[in-house]
Amino acid sequence: MNKFDEKYMSMASIWAQNSYCKRRQVGALLVKDRMIISDGYNGTPSGFENICEDENGITKPYVLHAEANAISKVAKSGNSSEGATLYVTASPCVECAKLIIQAGIRRVVYRDEYRITDGIDLLRRAGIEVEQVG
Repeated sequence: MNKFDEKYMSMASIWAQNSYCKRRQVGALLVKDRMIISDGYNGTPSGFENICEDENGITKPYVLHAEANAISKVAKSGNSSEGATLYVTASPCVECAKLIIQAGIRRVVYRDEYRITDGIDLLRRAGIEVEQVG
């Protein structure tokens, strides 16, 4: 862990507050060469209503995770996430882990561990450095 990890995680936590999701607000930052190259938070796709849960409080199946939003945003910008570090307030799920691997991200720093660790397990298997910060 370096001195910037806590600062970037604090920024990801603040960014999570942009989410309209009620069950859990998650924020993500993609950092490369100490520059923020992308950001994301969980929510519905562009053009959809900003309501993440249905009338029973269940998250809608089309809600995007913060990591997926940050990765797709960097792809749209023309920047490369090759070798970047992803800071995310919750540990990635297995679907996001697949995107992280394919995006060439080399390090993932997260705060809260999700009860299912498939995503973290997959990242480690792929040789990606994974670290939890408090």
